Amino acid sequence: MKLTAYLTAATIALTANVAIAETDLKFTPGEDARFNWASYEALKSVDLKGETISVFGPWLGADKALLENVVAYFEKATGAVVKYSGSDSFEAQIVIDTEAGSAPNVAVFPQPGLAADLAKKGKLTPLAAGTADWVRENYAAGQSWVDLGTYKNAEGKEDLYGFFYKADVKSLVWYSPENFEDAGYEIPKSMEELITLSDKIVADGGTPWCIGLGSGGATGWVATDWVEDMMLRTQSPDVYDKWVKNQVKFDDPKVLAAIDAYGDFARNDKYVSGGAGTVATTDFRDSPKGLFSSPPKCYMHRQASFIPAFFPEGTVVGEDADFFYFPAYAAKDLGKPVLGGGTLFAITNESKGAHAFVEFLKTPIAHELWMAQEGFLTPHKGVNQDAYASESLKGMGEILLNATTFRFDASDLMPGAIGAGAFWTGMVDYSGGKSAKEVGAQIQKTWDTIK
Repeated sequence: MKLTAYLTAATIALTANVAIAETDLKFTPGEDARFNWASYEALKSVDLKGETISVFGPWLGADKALLENVVAYFEKATGAVVKYSGSDSFEAQIVIDTEAGSAPNVAVFPQPGLAADLAKKGKLTPLAAGTADWVRENYAAGQSWVDLGTYKNAEGKEDLYGFFYKADVKSLVWYSPENFEDAGYEIPKSMEELITLSDKIVADGGTPWCIGLGSGGATGWVATDWVEDMMLRTQSPDVYDKWVKNQVKFDDPKVLAAIDAYGDFARNDKYVSGGAGTVATTDFRDSPKGLFSSPPKCYMHRQASFIPAFFPEGTVVGEDADFFYFPAYAAKDLGKPVLGGGTLFAITNESKGAHAFVEFLKTPIAHELWMAQEGFLTPHKGVNQDAYASESLKGMGEILLNATTFRFDASDLMPGAIGAGAFWTGMVDYSGGKSAKEVGAQIQKTWDTIK
């Protein structure tokens, strides 16, 4: 039986060639009903004794340890030795290693752009036949994940090179359940309802939103996330994809409409805590704190899953703060798009062990073991959602499972001069009062200079 499992997280070096006892594993096999132990037992039919699999990725510290806890099961079941190394200079080093012919068996990419570049240079090995069909069937919004991992090779032929494992969700709105309950507000199910709620809060004498773009040299990225979410809610996914590739221009009316949809929130003095004039200068780390003041300075904050790290000390997610899906327009009938990110695994030095490792990542157990720890979300439809370590993670996982479309953060896929440059500064200018037309034209002018 062929193993089904993709691992997009990094793998860790465990103690030399010493066999791992089951008592050394994070969760004892067979003892926790949250896990699909049958998928672990099936691994034992794969004999990789004597195989060493090298894995290189961006993870260090706590993330490395979390992955290590997962990889231990692969090693124990198959007899393989997995040697992981991590670096905060991964993006530069993997290019050097592949060019020098010293690439690891498997590389863990933080985003698809670099993987696509290496595939085009012939430095990646296509994943096993049938993998794309597996992803379509077993991942929510499966075609989206196939598209994100499919690249052209040196001859221009497309193939699936990247398997996504460990996702992130950005399409979230954070709020205080107590504040909503006190005011009698309901969670909106559509963008129309979200706008109606915002107007209701204003009518009640409150301020609906806290928004801040400040982030040092990266100031403006918060607004690009807003615009990307709005692109997915005002246009079909193929328009988003063409925009990322510069086939739909920044000064196209479709893109300008998405920018102005962000502006309907961020440039409305009645909608924003402190007024629209403070948006560009308020630090994004400070902006959600208005949710927790008394009386509240705002009722909602749109931000990705990491933002609780900047909530006031002692804030309990699920009690003091919670989230809901940033909804789509009911009238536009574009389903439930989700904006996010994730890591992908690709084979950079082919071996039997490398393919087996990617197959492992398809198994439910490979996902559930990290789900039960922290910082892990998955679109895998075959895992037990009760394996998540918290109700908050489970809630974000459900948003992924309910997605009809998933798209990667567009600015991360664009050339650096745009996605980490002109787009950021353009959105600061727009938030400060320039028109969408003027800003869109300026960003496009910069893109046109890139060869």
